[in-house]
Amino acid sequence: MPFNVIPTNLPEVKMLEPKVFGDARGFFFESFNARDFEQSVGLSVEFVQDNHSKSAKGVLRGLHYQIKHPQGKLVRVVSGEVYDVAVDLRQSSANFGQWTGVHLSSQNHRQLWIPPGFAHGFLVLSESAEFLYKTTDYWYPEHERSLIWNDPTLNIEWPNSITPMLSAKDQTAPTLNNAEHFD
Repeated sequence: MPFNVIPTNLPEVKMLEPKVFGDARGFFFESFNARDFEQSVGLSVEFVQDNHSKSAKGVLRGLHYQIKHPQGKLVRVVSGEVYDVAVDLRQSSANFGQWTGVHLSSQNHRQLWIPPGFAHGFLVLSESAEFLYKTTDYWYPEHERSLIWNDPTLNIEWPNSITPMLSAKDQTAPTLNNAEHFD
């Protein structure tokens, strides 16, 4: 298997660590292969959109989700480092309202699989970071929702050495108790 699957405290959220081949010239790894992804994660998914963002240190993007047309996301960092968070928003889940957080960087080459039904966000820890993600559905702005990043109910343990910079939308996002959830 080309990926080492590292479990998180949320069973459906998986960290994937690729086999990286490197020498004095640099490195090579396969960042996505549908057959190997299915084998590693146990799901056959179709990705329909790739997104690429660049953010400065301290930018916190999220916690975002789409209430209709929910997106599964395969995320990774190609430059810099982020603290990446997923929150289970499925009311039928035993883990509803639980979160997991991992460090993703251009150095560790790790990826995080976040299935539909989860909110997602990240905080940039390096001077800047370039973040790539594949999605299983298209972006529909009318269905996009956010959770406030510092909701005391969620009690996410963000790295505390950085005061986050947020978009206006993310500054006014509702708490878990006031947000729309999945069934």
